[in-house]
Amino acid sequence: MRDLSYLFVMTYGRSGSTLLSGLLNAQPGWLIRGENHDAVHHLYDFHRAMERASEAGPTDALRMRTHPWFGAADYPRRKALAKTRRLVLDTVLRPKEDTRVTGFKEIRWYQPDLPEYVAWLREVFPGARFLVNTRDHADVLKSKWWADGDKSDQLAGIERRILDVADDLGDAAYRVHYDEYVADPSTLAGMYAWLGEPYDEQQVRATMAVRHST
Repeated sequence: MRDLSYLFVMTYGRSGSTLLSGLLNAQPGWLIRGENHDAVHHLYDFHRAMERASEAGPTDALRMRTHPWFGAADYPRRKALAKTRRLVLDTVLRPKEDTRVTGFKEIRWYQPDLPEYVAWLREVFPGARFLVNTRDHADVLKSKWWADGDKSDQLAGIERRILDVADDLGDAAYRVHYDEYVADPSTLAGMYAWLGEPYDEQQVRATMAVRHST
């Protein structure tokens, strides 16, 4: 397996994250895929279910053919993590020959087990980093995506949970704000430094001039 770096964009719907993905993908060797409807979280659910099964009783008892949980004690955790990484790489991320950094952006980071899920992602993808994208809530809530009733509290809660997780990640996370970098692209210089990539304002402005999403 090639050595790859991993980056995941954490955000919510209508935050401008598709534009941010475009900026990341403009870097040579970068391949950040779009949303996958939280498919990877289902793999986390599978992993946690198997871990719980492996703890359903004493190890020796779980190895007995007469036990209801026969075989569960020997769930190969390390192999499962490696196989999950391979599955996601082969089916979701699909890096190319020249890919150096891959990952995806997702808007569904509102699970109650978010800290545990992110910790698991870091096990599956060693060295993974997380880029948090936020936007002014009033503008976000204007979108039809949020138009069904007053969802201001819901949006604030989602953002708060994301930021709490990002705070716990320390240097493995970085925050950008859509309104700031659209108004002044130079505010992204810090992000590029964190990514270890050169900040090319001409390239940034050219990417921003292209319509992203709807």
